[in-house]
Amino acid sequence: MQDYGIPTRKESIMPALSPRALSLSALPPLSSRRTRLWLLLVGSVVAGLLTLHALPGWDVSAQATLGLPTFTVLAIFLAALACEYMDSSLGMGYGTTLTPVLLLAGFEPLQIVPAILLSELMTGLTAGMLHQRDGNVDFLRDERARKTTLLLGSLSAIGAVLAVWLAVSISKFWLGLFITAIILAMGVIILLTRNRQIAYRAGGIVAVGAVAAFNKGLSGGGYGPLVTAGQVVSGLPAKHAVAVTSVTESFTCLIGVLAYLSLGKSIAWELALPLTLGALLSVPMATLTVRRSTEAGLRGVVGVVTLILGGVALLKLL
Repeated sequence: MQDYGIPTRKESIMPALSPRALSLSALPPLSSRRTRLWLLLVGSVVAGLLTLHALPGWDVSAQATLGLPTFTVLAIFLAALACEYMDSSLGMGYGTTLTPVLLLAGFEPLQIVPAILLSELMTGLTAGMLHQRDGNVDFLRDERARKTTLLLGSLSAIGAVLAVWLAVSISKFWLGLFITAIILAMGVIILLTRNRQIAYRAGGIVAVGAVAAFNKGLSGGGYGPLVTAGQVVSGLPAKHAVAVTSVTESFTCLIGVLAYLSLGKSIAWELALPLTLGALLSVPMATLTVRRSTEAGLRGVVGVVTLILGGVALLKLL
């Protein structure tokens, strides 16, 4: 019988779950036009900031223009680049990782949260369009993807309002413990069922989306792990789940930004601009990585990262 190169079930699953397959085969090739253009853009930004930092007297004038020292701007840019690559590839990790890093760097919460929300608003919409272009999801023809996006988007608005009531009527510790337990449970379920086809259940997505929206409105984070893992557990393919999370989280961030502005709060543009630029430049590589990933491999990574983020959240509570 002629061999057409079609892998058997064992061959198609095991390489996809091996560290080598996930770390190398899914990465965009250096020979692709998109990768070369991406390297040129990122290299130009890094080289420009390093030049300003190195030239005598220029760093002072640059700080007056940018609002921060050029080396700090470069560090923020690179941190956003790395965190958003993870977020747009796996549907989680941007705000959860970046917020504590910026707090440790000395920025105030009222500087960090609106800046992150604004950058996530821009990158979420961009990631949704590129996921569509790269074939990771088809919002135009896939009714499940559209329905899930509308469900989660509408729940975001409701959650932002009801989170205020939750904040004053329920213990934050027990609510946080409940949400962390859900994240850990979904990580385990994803790993146990990564090679099985799960029937699509809109009810499960509604339940998880409601909890995630409450958590986002209450704490400003934790949306991605809940929503992405919840979609996978509810039967949506991992690639679709990552794309849908990007779009729905951008809607959640839009509500958050408008809420801050309506309360008379301002956006720290010296922080928001390098965050947004770094995050936006990561998106083309992230969506291409999702395109090159196998479904089983991506589900396995989503499950592992969900468990890690759930464990970190648990440690913060204890």
